Amino acid sequence: MSGVLEAENQRAVINRLREQGIMVTSVTAKAKSIEINISFGTGITIKDLAIFTRQFSTMINSGLPLVQCLDILGTQTENPRLCKIINDVKQDVEGGATFAEALGKHPKVFDQLFVNMVQAGEVGGILDVILMRLADYIEKSEALRKKIKSALMYPMTVSIIALSIVVLLLVKVVPTFAQMFQGLGQGLPKPTQILLDLSEFTQNNILYILGFIILVVVGIKQAKKTPKGRLFFDRLTLNAPVFGILIRKVAVAKFTRTLGTLISSGVSIIEGLSITAKTAGNKVLEEAINGAKVSIQGGENISTPLKASNVFPPMVTSMISVGEETGALDEMLIKIADFYDQEVDTAVDGLTAMIEPLLMAFLGVVIGAVIIALFMPMLQMTNMIK
Repeated sequence: MSGVLEAENQRAVINRLREQGIMVTSVTAKAKSIEINISFGTGITIKDLAIFTRQFSTMINSGLPLVQCLDILGTQTENPRLCKIINDVKQDVEGGATFAEALGKHPKVFDQLFVNMVQAGEVGGILDVILMRLADYIEKSEALRKKIKSALMYPMTVSIIALSIVVLLLVKVVPTFAQMFQGLGQGLPKPTQILLDLSEFTQNNILYILGFIILVVVGIKQAKKTPKGRLFFDRLTLNAPVFGILIRKVAVAKFTRTLGTLISSGVSIIEGLSITAKTAGNKVLEEAINGAKVSIQGGENISTPLKASNVFPPMVTSMISVGEETGALDEMLIKIADFYDQEVDTAVDGLTAMIEPLLMAFLGVVIGAVIIALFMPMLQMTNMIK
C-alpha cells in the first residue's frame, strides 16, 4: 500500500497508520506547495462560532469521541474557512495535542477566553458543560454588540444625511440664488449674506475641508494606538454625555459576564482577571481590572480597586463584595451581567426614542434656516414694492 497522509510530523503518521493495523516500511515528507491567500479578516462570523460550539457540546454530551465530533462538524460546516480550521484542529488532536492546544493555534478565531475555558473543561472532565456555557456567552455577547450597533447606527446615518444635504445646498443651490441676488442692486439681509459667504468658502475650500476631516480621523486612529492616547479617548468615551452612560453599562455587562463565565468554568480568578482585562476593549476598564488582579495577588479583595476606579457603579462593587464574602462570586457576576443586559435594553430604547425627534428637529431647523435666508431678499423686495 502507498498513499498520502497529512499530520504534524513523521512520528504522528506512523502512529496513525499503526492504529489502522498497517505495518509502516517508510515515510517520506512531501514537498510543500506554496499557497498565497489574500483575505480580510477570518471570514468566520460570531454566529458560525456559536453554532459550532453548541453543536460540539451536544455531540460530546451524547458520548461521541472528540475526534469523531470534529470529523462530523468539519464535514457539515457550511463555512469553508471554518471547515479547514476544524480539520486542522482534528489533525492536531490526532497527532497528540490537547483540544485546547489545537484551538490555540488559531487565535484569530478562538481567543484566549475560548481556549482557557476549553482547557479548564478538559482538565475537569466537563468539556460539554463548558462548551454550552461558551455558546451561551458568545450568543449573549453578540446580542449585546448588535444592540449597541443599532443604537449608534441611526443617529450616525441621519447625521451623515443631514450633513450631505447641507453641503449639497451650499455647493449647488445657494450659488444659483447668489447669481439672482447680484441684480437686485441693494444690500442683502445679514443671514443671507452669511449663507452666501459660507457657500463661497465651501466651494473654494471643499478639498481642504475633506482633507482636514480625513487628517483628523487618521490622527485619532493613530493616537488610539498609543497607550496614553487610547487611555484618553477611552476615558472621554465613558464620560461622554448621553452615550457615555450606555457605553459604561455595556462595559460592566461584558466584564461581569466574561469573568463570571470563566470562574464558573474552573479558571482561576487571577487567570480570569488577566483574560478579562485583555478582552475588555477599554483602557480605563483594563487598568481597573489589572488593579483588581494585583489586589487579589496581595491577599486583598477584588471590589476595593474596582470601586476606586470610578468606572463601576456602587451597586456593582457592593454585589461583588458580597459574592466574595459568600464564596459565590461567579453566580453574583452572572446576576450582575443579566441585570445590566436589561439595563442596556432599556437605555437603547430610551436613547432611540430621545434621539429620533432631536435629529429630525435639528435637520428641520438647519434646512429651514437655509431656505428662510435664501428667500429673505425676495420678501424684502416685495415689501419695498408695496
